[in-house]
Amino acid sequence: MKTCYFTASGNSLYVARKIGGELISIPQLMKQNDITLEDDAVGIVCPVYCGEMPMMVRDFLDKSTIRTDYFFFVYTYGMSETVAKAHAMLAVEHMGNKLDYVSTIKMVDNYLPGFEMKNQIETAGKKKIEEHLSEICKDISERKIKRVSVGPFKKAEIAIIRSAIGKSIMDRNTAKSYIVNDNCIRCGLCAKVCPANNITVKESVEFSDRCEVCYACVHSCPKNAIHLKSEKSAERFRNEHISVMDIVTANE
Repeated sequence: MKTCYFTASGNSLYVARKIGGELISIPQLMKQNDITLEDDAVGIVCPVYCGEMPMMVRDFLDKSTIRTDYFFFVYTYGMSETVAKAHAMLAVEHMGNKLDYVSTIKMVDNYLPGFEMKNQIETAGKKKIEEHLSEICKDISERKIKRVSVGPFKKAEIAIIRSAIGKSIMDRNTAKSYIVNDNCIRCGLCAKVCPANNITVKESVEFSDRCEVCYACVHSCPKNAIHLKSEKSAERFRNEHISVMDIVTANE
C-alpha cells in the first residue's frame, strides 16, 4: 500500500502514518517528470481547502498515473468539509480512475484568517480525533467501499463554492498577505517547510507567486516572525505527534 500525503502543520502526516503503508510526500513526487504509482492500494491524505483539495494535490492528480485495485482519499479539516468528498470523487474520475473510499476527519484547523488558534487547540479533545482515526484506519485495512454520489446539484454547489470563496483564498500570489517582523533571524526554516519552493531567504524573507496557502511557514517559524495581515491571533500550531523536522523532510 502507498499513502501519499500533503502536510503543512502535521495533521495529514499524522493521519498518513496511522493509516500506514509506504508514505510518500506529494511535494516530493511533484519534482519528478513522470509520476506512476502502482500497488494493491493507493491513497491520498490532505487537508480540505475551501471545499476541495490543496492546489498541489489537484495538480498531482492531473500529472500522475495511478494503478491500483483500491483507491482511497482521506481529508483532514477543522470547520466544515462542505463538498470536499464530492470534489475528490470528481477529481479522481477526471484522471480516469475510480475512488473506492473517501472520508474526512475533524482536527485542529490551522487557517489563521478564519480561526483563533488557542480556541482550536483547546477544543481539540471534543473532536474525538483518535476514535475517528481508528475507524478510518480499520475501514482502509478492511478495504471498505465508501463513496458519495455526485449529481447535478452537488456539481453546482462545488462550482458556487469555488467561484465565491476558492478563487479569492486559494491565490498562489500571496506575497502581499505576509508580514515578516524584526523577530526574524533569517534561519531559513520557512523556506525548508514550504512545499512549493516559494520562499527565499537572503537579506530578507521573500515570497514568490507559487504559494499553496498552507501556512507551513507561519506555523513553523521559531521566532513567530511571520504573520498574516488578516490573522485572528498570533498563536501557532503543529500537530503534537509531528516535529518540525518531519515537516521539513516532507516538504523540502
